[in-house]
Amino acid sequence: MPKRLLTIAALLGASMAFAAVDINLANEAELDGVKGFGPSTTAKILTERQKGPFKDWNDLMARIKGIKPASAAKLSANGLTVDGAPYPAPAQAPAAAPAPGN
Repeated sequence: MPKRLLTIAALLGASMAFAAVDINLANEAELDGVKGFGPSTTAKILTERQKGPFKDWNDLMARIKGIKPASAAKLSANGLTVDGAPYPAPAQAPAAAPAPGN
């Protein structure tokens, strides 16, 4: 019985670790908990958020210095959302067609 309870507790903790954090709704502690954010970035976000919510990822990247597409993708993978949306994956280039005669 104790093993079963420990397993359930571990699974619940793991699922909560990957819970999405919306940048427009999260408090300071929740933002600090996102891997890739530190106290200074969190402070910038809270200051900018007082001016108005972030509309989308482009708005976030324009208003918060240091968040670029690569870091936005990592933050999104770590559970951050903007207005409930993850960072959009870049469109993939079509595969090259094989050379004639091959």
